[in-house]
Amino acid sequence: MSVESLHAELVELLGPRGVSTDRRVREKASLDGAKMSPIIVEQLPLGMADVVAFPTDAEQIAAVVGAAVRHGVAITPRGKGTGNYGQAIPMPGGLVLDVSRARAVVEVGDGVITAEAGASMVSLEQAARETGQELWMYPSTAQSSIGGFLGGGSGGTGSIEHGSNSMGFVAALDVVHAVPDATLLHVEGEEAQAYLHNYGVTGIIARATVRLDPVRDWHGFYASFDTFDDLLGVLRPIGGLTPLPRLVSGDLPTLANALPFDPAIPADRASLRAILDVATLPQATALVQAAGGRVEDVRPGPQPCVKISTLSYNHPIEWLQKTAPGRYFHLEVGGHALVDRIDEVHAVFEGGMLHIEAQYDGSPIGMLAGVYVSPEQVYAGIDALRALGVGVHSPHQWHVDFEVERTRALAARTDPQGLLNPGKLVTELAPGAGKTMGGRTTVGSSS
Repeated sequence: MSVESLHAELVELLGPRGVSTDRRVREKASLDGAKMSPIIVEQLPLGMADVVAFPTDAEQIAAVVGAAVRHGVAITPRGKGTGNYGQAIPMPGGLVLDVSRARAVVEVGDGVITAEAGASMVSLEQAARETGQELWMYPSTAQSSIGGFLGGGSGGTGSIEHGSNSMGFVAALDVVHAVPDATLLHVEGEEAQAYLHNYGVTGIIARATVRLDPVRDWHGFYASFDTFDDLLGVLRPIGGLTPLPRLVSGDLPTLANALPFDPAIPADRASLRAILDVATLPQATALVQAAGGRVEDVRPGPQPCVKISTLSYNHPIEWLQKTAPGRYFHLEVGGHALVDRIDEVHAVFEGGMLHIEAQYDGSPIGMLAGVYVSPEQVYAGIDALRALGVGVHSPHQWHVDFEVERTRALAARTDPQGLLNPGKLVTELAPGAGKTMGGRTTVGSSS
């Protein structure tokens, strides 16, 4: 491996501002959302980049990959670094390929939009809305890059209707394999799915074409309840309204109290937040009132809806952790037991608190927080939850655990030297890994 000679070539390719060996830049490029996992925090630092490249378009992404391969330098792709749990950390050092400057929205067509890997999901949504369309889905961190969301995320706002991002959202990709003469390779349909949610180990996503729907009149809907049980009683019915909601989230009072102040999230009450089609507002209101709750506010327009998105998936856990640093951990959970056996679910861990989401098949998912003691405590709790009929996925590891055999077979062809994000494709998964919960694919939100 010759980082020095690679650095010299990258300066020729990208110019001096397109590559850095500055320590502060390398440190920043070597971090992701791993701080949310106390198990991973205990193992930090896991690695630091030797050099960081900032290509500005898809063609430059391909050129950088080819250069790194010729010099035998490991390549770790990076979008905005807003999600994931160690998957974006360059464990062997080498090159971090930061695609955040390759952010052009290339084209908006009928039912599809094409953008380079560093384009933010919110910029895609805005471009689509200018043509009377909207994304099928976007992650809870709307500023995430499309490349990061496809390479590391699973779902988010829109997943109630469309499922995960591996369920038809992606129409086509331009990808780059780890070969010396690397170029952009166009893949479509089922072939493109093999590059999703595997952290770049099969190839670097340089450009993506994803699906759009006709724009709808969405409203941000806030309700509150005396108890979390009251909220759980309406979560699945609201999640099943027709037209389907874009998002339905719920928190018990302690979690809701940790969220940023908003008069529509009153203190010491369970909070339900949803993005609803205007036609379903009367039904949602009736369901809330029949359960003894009250509607706190209804806010029309895109921005209020994006705000609700930022309070979904693992974001309430992040806010909870800020109230008591180092105290709480979480697991990704799913299944009807989250509603039907909630007291037993909460009792598995000291201080158990569930953030819950309605989901595409009617079976809810969520993030279960608890007081952290040790890795062994977490792993024992996973077994206890599964005994209750709860599907569990552990975020406290960084391995590819979705379509592993398909990924391994493709990577053998596309990355013969094993230079793409080393350390992420392993033969033995960590406890709690595996991208299925209750017999279906998990829907998490990362970037």
